[in-house]
Amino acid sequence: MRQSSRNRAFTVLGLSVALLIAVFLSPFASSNPDGLDRVAQDYGFDEQAAENPPAHQFPFYSIFEEYAVRGVPDAVATPLAGLVGTLATFGIAWSVGKLLVKGDDPARVDRIPPSGE
Repeated sequence: MRQSSRNRAFTVLGLSVALLIAVFLSPFASSNPDGLDRVAQDYGFDEQAAENPPAHQFPFYSIFEEYAVRGVPDAVATPLAGLVGTLATFGIAWSVGKLLVKGDDPARVDRIPPSGE
């Protein structure tokens, strides 16, 4: 099997596992506050949070609320947000990776001998 075929299979398998986890396990996430929110509640400074934080100014805030998609039934909102977030993260990482190795010769990778030779 060629190196590029193995890389492609590894990438597809990794993305598939990440999507399965995001879609099927995200509904089981705890509804309790995360660590930072819990500490803020315990020490009483959670009410000092900004009324309109800068994150609410991003265009995607009108679509996503916390870890769910707005306007979608609750049973589907969290898995859908996990799916979109996983695909967006993969797309950004893939694009950055392609930009960073743009000048490299893709055929050069296939000519590297195995470590035992």
